[in-house]
Amino acid sequence: MSYADLEQVAAAMVAPNKGILAADESSGTISKRFEKIGVDSTEENRRAYRELLFATPDVAQWISGAILYDETIHQKTKAGVPFPEYLNQRGIIPGIKVDAGAKPLAGFPDETITEGLDGLRERFIGYYKLGARFAKWRAVINIGEGIPTRFAIEANAHALARYAALSQEQNIVPIVEPEVLMDGAHTLERCEEVTNVVLAEVFAQLDAHRIHLEGMILKPNMVISGKKSPVQASAQEVADATVRTLKRHVPAAVPGIAFLSGGQSPTDASLHLSLMNHAGPLPWPLSFSFGRALQDAAMAAWSGKSANVAAGQQEFRKWARLNSLARNGAFQAGMAQQAA
Repeated sequence: MSYADLEQVAAAMVAPNKGILAADESSGTISKRFEKIGVDSTEENRRAYRELLFATPDVAQWISGAILYDETIHQKTKAGVPFPEYLNQRGIIPGIKVDAGAKPLAGFPDETITEGLDGLRERFIGYYKLGARFAKWRAVINIGEGIPTRFAIEANAHALARYAALSQEQNIVPIVEPEVLMDGAHTLERCEEVTNVVLAEVFAQLDAHRIHLEGMILKPNMVISGKKSPVQASAQEVADATVRTLKRHVPAAVPGIAFLSGGQSPTDASLHLSLMNHAGPLPWPLSFSFGRALQDAAMAAWSGKSANVAAGQQEFRKWARLNSLARNGAFQAGMAQQAA
């Protein structure tokens, strides 16, 4: 492990004006998204779509890194260049999703535990050889009647810390992603309460596992009302509650925070991030690690047709640029409609 290498990569991941593309959808997830636009989820279609994103002109000025799925990190461009090598050539850091997904937590109805620790050290060795310099592991916390339980929070935080330790051992920067889901009917206040408990436990476990905080990135949820809540908090309330929660629990040593969009619309996610960056001096930069919020418009414009590659790239480029503005507190509602 080289602390200097970890710190250098982590700092580059949250470099000014930039954020991370989450292109790590599992085959099952991307199949559902392709189905919505009438595209068969073949290996070649998945490869062609990822190449569309990675080859978008000028996008490296707004995108610092790309999280890949296991299939994707082994794929190549149409010209035969391995994707990690191609991304490096463009100035984009290759990363890899390493968890095996959230599975039911035995004995705890409606709660999950993220699996994938078995054999992870060996997989990290292989991914490093393929070119990955950062990784991602997602823990999922549900809010509902009587949940989350303390045990589910502790179990997921422990797994996140075990993963982060193995990641740093192999000189790979861990993205630590504890996601409190926005599904459900909970209020903003309930989301804030749960997110506080989750982050407190995550950082306690990271400390216990001797994680080098300067060599990791936090990827949290925003504090937001549940989708089914009859009362939806305003964008400013979301920004205020999220910043308040982070200040309570995230050490200043962490080099950056890259939010997940968590099912928000692209405009909402960008606006919330922009308002947070109005909050005055903060100990860490607030950036983005978005999947759907960066990709939805691009995927729809492409629709599986080679003739639409340029149109898909235009949409991806637009949303990468808009979220770069949000990083600087300069995104406003309505910009998406005006942007080309």
